[in-house]
Amino acid sequence: MSLIKHPQVERLEAHVSEALTKELGEKKLFSVAPFSEEHAEQTGSSDYSYWRSTFRAFRRHWVAMGLLVLLLAILIFTFIQPYLPGQFDPNAIANAENGLPLKNQPADSVHWLGTNSIGQDLWARVWAGTRNSLIIGISVALIEAAIGILVGILWGYVRQLDFLLTELYNILDNIPTTIVLILVSFLLRPGMSTIIFALSITGWIGMARFVRNQVLIIRDRDYNVASRTLGTSTWRIMTRNLLPYLVSVIMLRMALSIPGAIGSEVFITYIGLGLPIEVCSLGNLINEGRKLMMSPNLRYQLIYPTIILSIVTVSFYIIGNAFSDAADPRNHL
Repeated sequence: MSLIKHPQVERLEAHVSEALTKELGEKKLFSVAPFSEEHAEQTGSSDYSYWRSTFRAFRRHWVAMGLLVLLLAILIFTFIQPYLPGQFDPNAIANAENGLPLKNQPADSVHWLGTNSIGQDLWARVWAGTRNSLIIGISVALIEAAIGILVGILWGYVRQLDFLLTELYNILDNIPTTIVLILVSFLLRPGMSTIIFALSITGWIGMARFVRNQVLIIRDRDYNVASRTLGTSTWRIMTRNLLPYLVSVIMLRMALSIPGAIGSEVFITYIGLGLPIEVCSLGNLINEGRKLMMSPNLRYQLIYPTIILSIVTVSFYIIGNAFSDAADPRNHL
């Protein structure tokens, strides 16, 4: 059914059309705008940066910032301390003027923290032990993260591997970690590499299980289903869609695994299966100081390494929790 126009309306339309034709001539009223990819990206871009927002949120946590500065100062000082003037070899024995070793010497202007039971400088041994313990803790944390993240993402995302990795987890998780540490310490030569290897054998299991559980939560969300529908490769989905979402929890686990590894090293040394006595570590120092705990004048040999160990472990714990909260995108403005 067609509408019948009024004659006056038809005359008005014709008049307007004639006027526009005379004014514009042959010009078209509309033209196709050319497409510019650069301009399209500019109009669709945002100044949001995930890491900038993360560090901005982390800086608001002043306790974590203060502990981070303290921890960095300790870390830097442990590596530059041997090159400072007036420092002693941590394994050298200081002798008095009569040639006898300065055993259990109190703190003075030469030996800033005193000497131990065989005349070694306690200041040098504390910082050498802190350096070695940090190397062990950071190395174990990196190995656990590398293996645990890879296995955890594959375990949670690739359905065909779920049964195999679940059975592997059930076997390894039922082996006591203490038994593994003791067996490895018996079979291999004592040293830092042996401690790192022993702590890394089963240490990645907790990280893998944690990452797997997180991946299961977000595996079938709409954006991952859309990526699979569009033909995106599995590796790209894992690295681009899944891994960034897990940054906060991974950083927390790594921050907690460093003091955990140092604590395990202290325990292994405590039962006599840790590093050899000539290799300084916080575990060796605490084990030596434990024997003198009942002597009031010699308790400083236990107090000093315990203070350093407490600062390191507490700092990593608080910094890890603060960074985990800051890395959560839901806390970004």
